[in-house]
Amino acid sequence: MDGTVTIPITLFDQLRTASEVAEEKKLNLHRAAKEIEVFLSFLCTREHIQEYIDEFNRQSSTSRINIEEGKVKIVIRNE
Repeated sequence: MDGTVTIPITLFDQLRTASEVAEEKKLNLHRAAKEIEVFLSFLCTREHIQEYIDEFNRQSSTSRINIEEGKVKIVIRNE
């Protein structure tokens, strides 16, 4: 398909940097998920939270929390 599009320069600049911005946000999200895993692992050693995790897993359609050998892993269901 061939064609042309006219957009303002500011929007064009945003479009050019969108990939970099998206990659940075993805990296930040991954870091945040790791921090939450560490926090939940800490909680598991202090409190019995399995029933709450089971309830979360029943209600969540996009992610799942697994506890394996005292460590928490957050799994995205569509990956």
